[in-house]
Amino acid sequence: MSGRLYGVGLGPGDPELVTVKAARLIAAADVVAFHAAQHGRSVARALAAPYLREGQVEELLVYPVTTEGTDHPGGYQGAIDEFYEAAAARLAAHLDAGRDVVVLAEGDPFFYGSYMHMHKRLAHRYPTEVVPGVTSVSGAAAVVGRPLVERDEVLTVLPGTLPADELAEWLATTDSAAVVKLGRTFGRVREAFEAAGVLDRALYVERATTDRQRTMPLADVDPATVPYFSLALLPSPLTGTTPAPADLPDAAPRTGEVVVVGLGPGARGWTTPEVADALAAADDLVGYGPYLDRVPANPRQTRHPSDNRVEAERAAHALELARSGRRVAVVSSGDPGVFAMAAAVLEVAARPEHAGVRVRVLPGLTAAQAVASRVGAPLGHDFAVISLSDVLKPLDVVLDRLRSAAAADLVLALYNPRSKARPHQLAKALDALREVREPETVVVVGRDVGGPEEEVRVTTLRDLDPETVDMRCLLLVGSSQTRVTPAGQVYTPRRYPS
Repeated sequence: MSGRLYGVGLGPGDPELVTVKAARLIAAADVVAFHAAQHGRSVARALAAPYLREGQVEELLVYPVTTEGTDHPGGYQGAIDEFYEAAAARLAAHLDAGRDVVVLAEGDPFFYGSYMHMHKRLAHRYPTEVVPGVTSVSGAAAVVGRPLVERDEVLTVLPGTLPADELAEWLATTDSAAVVKLGRTFGRVREAFEAAGVLDRALYVERATTDRQRTMPLADVDPATVPYFSLALLPSPLTGTTPAPADLPDAAPRTGEVVVVGLGPGARGWTTPEVADALAAADDLVGYGPYLDRVPANPRQTRHPSDNRVEAERAAHALELARSGRRVAVVSSGDPGVFAMAAAVLEVAARPEHAGVRVRVLPGLTAAQAVASRVGAPLGHDFAVISLSDVLKPLDVVLDRLRSAAAADLVLALYNPRSKARPHQLAKALDALREVREPETVVVVGRDVGGPEEEVRVTTLRDLDPETVDMRCLLLVGSSQTRVTPAGQVYTPRRYPS
């Protein structure tokens, strides 16, 4: 078995920009190879030093020529090609012996990197993996705080070794550019920026992300001070300049809004990505205390917990916060439009004093859906959703609606079944249902579904004991067609008998 070849990018210079994967592979390799000029000092090796271990073989690949002349019969290119062939042969010997070889590369291995010459000569012969790294262009843009491109703009990366007139042509026709390989080429690169008419917005970055980095307008650079590890940036004209703090304009008044969201019935995985995004963007969270406790804490946000019986006051508070420019999320369990805060907020928002405040409602998974999913498909046919609470409607209306829905042979999802303040209403509701439904009618009781105390049981209308039900429960009362399978699953057929 041969060894494996890795081309590993180390980033632009900051040791903390070495990726986790790069560090792991460097530490695990049998052989670590790196390039250097005639002086033998390797920037890549210095970056990798914290991850090297005792006993590893180090292959120093010294270029025979960089910027100086050569007496090689093939000239500069001949000398370099011969060097790459010899270096590849040295690494192949290790690979043939079953040793894994990591070739280090500053920046990214495939972005003007020396590794690519090993890749071209060895990748077709040995198992190979390339580990990308942060490029010098990305590092330079980060340190000057200027985006390179946005929307449909074009970024052009150019080598400084191109003729000045060709560079100028590219620079005059692109939105944003990075010119690498400076050093001795800087004079003609600066000339190209000036000829293209963009020198005034060009930036110079030297040794980006290192403790020796230097940045300034390209027009102010002394050509005699420019090293090879530097580049010229032409940022996007759309990004403007980065003003000093004193030059920043006053922030425009921000328009607030109220977003009413549903967390779902319990488990965090039942909160939709859309709701999670609205919660993350909010300045203030408003809601019933136990529901707010389900939202992860964020010290940037202000929480406004309240009791469960003050929906109108809670809505008015949220709308007042939004009028002052705050982004407010009103938090409900389940779906905010099903016996929850959406209607309360819209009722209050209709008042003249709240005109102009934007209100959005984002849906959530309902408790009825969650309980139904735990037992199968009891809501597979027509169903009705009824709250047994008589806080906002008379009990007579509740019982009349129950009888009507039961007589229509609808599956019933019953919310707010039994509270400490009205412990006898569930018994009255069951009596009303028993007037028109058979005793064997299937009933599903779901308690704290999606929460730590989840309990789901299947019983019948005859056997249901109201004392076993509380406000954390939801009841599903089947129709005449609802069935229980031998495996205990509940479903209501889609077809109704004619």
